[in-house]
Amino acid sequence: MSNVTVIGTQWGDEGKGKIVDWLASRADIVVRFQGGHNAGHTLVVGDQVYKLSLLPSGLVRGKTGVIGNGVVVDPEALLSEIDRVSAQGLVVNPETLWVADNVPLILPLHVATDRAREAARGDRKIGTTGRGIGPAYEDKVARRAIRLCDLAEPETLDWKLDELLLHHNTLLAGLGAATFTKQEILDHLARLAPRVLPYACSVWERLDEARRAGRRILFEGAQAVMLDVDHGTYPFVTSSNTVAAVAASGSGVGPGSVGFVLGIAKAYTTRVGEGPFPSELFDDVGQKLGERGREFGTVTGRPRRCGWFDAVLVRRASRVGGVNGIALTKLDVLDGFEEVKICIGYELDGQMITSFPSSPAAQARLKPVFESMPGWQETTFGARSWADLPAAAIKYIRRIEELIEAPVTLLSTSPERDDTILMRDPFED
Repeated sequence: MSNVTVIGTQWGDEGKGKIVDWLASRADIVVRFQGGHNAGHTLVVGDQVYKLSLLPSGLVRGKTGVIGNGVVVDPEALLSEIDRVSAQGLVVNPETLWVADNVPLILPLHVATDRAREAARGDRKIGTTGRGIGPAYEDKVARRAIRLCDLAEPETLDWKLDELLLHHNTLLAGLGAATFTKQEILDHLARLAPRVLPYACSVWERLDEARRAGRRILFEGAQAVMLDVDHGTYPFVTSSNTVAAVAASGSGVGPGSVGFVLGIAKAYTTRVGEGPFPSELFDDVGQKLGERGREFGTVTGRPRRCGWFDAVLVRRASRVGGVNGIALTKLDVLDGFEEVKICIGYELDGQMITSFPSSPAAQARLKPVFESMPGWQETTFGARSWADLPAAAIKYIRRIEELIEAPVTLLSTSPERDDTILMRDPFED
């Protein structure tokens, strides 16, 4: 039996939530290991729609959910999300949800700094969600973060806030934004601490006990490899590492616990916010993909930019992320297209290349090189077996496998959790 780690292989929004929810039926524990509440997963279960940002998707399956130390947590957002899903009938309490006591916290001053800096960038905006994720990660590596465990120690909290306010108030004043007093932050945390502290625990220790007991662990990534702070389209990236290797450091387990790495990819490509997107479509085909795929950000509500499947990006993400198999989602969105295309490379300054450059200037000059394939008129919506798929759809999938050099091991054909075709069970590897 193996643990499984799920990561995105594009720019996020690949449908990880549904896949994690589906896999959670085979797991005992589901762990979030990086990111913050700028990530969003939408799960459709019967007539219920769950929108999750911080909570691990496994909670919908009644599994133990874990927020690891690699996540940055806005305690107010966390409690709000707990209240919302509890009203929908989910059981979320300190027994079903474990939060690492050493997670860094996102405070109102992080949100203010994030938004003030983004406004100051003018037309060079990164496209941040303005939720304080980046500034919170900055404070973590600068060793001035307030962590969840600090809420139980007033003296520690007091001197740490002095350092934190010195840094952020200086920035905010320089950007012409309102500053904060220590009492404002203390009052904010005092209101939240009694509700959030009961969830705090030594996650690494509990996960080690679970591993020794042979329990299956599912690690749930947020965002995607092309948004990784090292390997993505920098600076238009998130503020954390999103590759599978971080599942270990972000939850306090050894690297051998990561297990089978399942990369999630849409059957086409989308992106929210700013940054390069070589295969983006600006015509009616791009609009049709967005409409049929209901492409709006779960967290931001912003419309997603849409384009054809980019095999160069997914191949790179698969190699960097250590992907063992691909879960291909939203195949049904391509139903009815007379022709489908795959980006197999780029033209850069008159030359054909088949890798993605690191330079932002070079990325901006990339022109996609497409390979065309026949589409299919039959529906793939709701298909639950390989035999239900049109021949042209199977050829499309096989061509993707060749180009990305990774097998498609799981296929999603609708938002419903059971409309899934499994070719290889990652938990059995």
